[in-house]
Amino acid sequence: MDQEPLTLAIDIGATGLKAGVLDAGGALVVPHARVETPKQGKPDQVVDALFGLIQPMGAFDRISVGFPGVVRAGHVMTAPNLGNDAWRDYPLAGVLTDRLGKPVRMLNDATVHGLGVIARTGLECVIVLGTGFGFALFDNGRLTPHLELAHHPIRTDKDYDQYIGDAALKTIGRKRWNKRLARALTCVRNLTLYDLLYIGGGNARHIRLELEQNIRIVPNEAGITGGVRLWDPRLDAAFTSG
Repeated sequence: MDQEPLTLAIDIGATGLKAGVLDAGGALVVPHARVETPKQGKPDQVVDALFGLIQPMGAFDRISVGFPGVVRAGHVMTAPNLGNDAWRDYPLAGVLTDRLGKPVRMLNDATVHGLGVIARTGLECVIVLGTGFGFALFDNGRLTPHLELAHHPIRTDKDYDQYIGDAALKTIGRKRWNKRLARALTCVRNLTLYDLLYIGGGNARHIRLELEQNIRIVPNEAGITGGVRLWDPRLDAAFTSG
């Protein structure tokens, strides 16, 4: 019997790069490791940092990548929180395939995070609270078209990234940040009418709100463990060219 494939899952963040190797069931067989993301790093600098992170991890058969921005057909379209215009239209999936010799599938990082936690029932929404504000939506487990809600205005002078991103938390403090988060959660609920909302990301630990019954705080590790689901045949259509 052929051995089930191992997936190298990569989570690219504005402050940290994480990677781990997953079995076919999504369990970590090589514990995830982390390095700092090069500040305002150009693509080649980030790829070099990833390569150094990955080298000690041993064998794998395929690669999944969660990227903090808009991605299409293996190309990075936007990377606002990486702070470098060199990412625009960068063929990251192809570069990783050429460098590591394995096939690559890449989606927005909030989408990958969601794939690690959703129940695939009803309308499920995922937000990720980190450097910025990640957003993904699933309809009975199916991906909906990606929306960069992070850059939609929540106030006249601020988008979601600016309103409740990490910089805002550090500037205004946890109490005021939680008040802003409550407003943002109301907006997301009214916009999507979700059945379930999942909240992940490093700043989810700062939540001090009384959450509604259909809201769950989920582990940040889902950004890695969700990577195996990128290879589910039901997601094949998300990786067709065009």
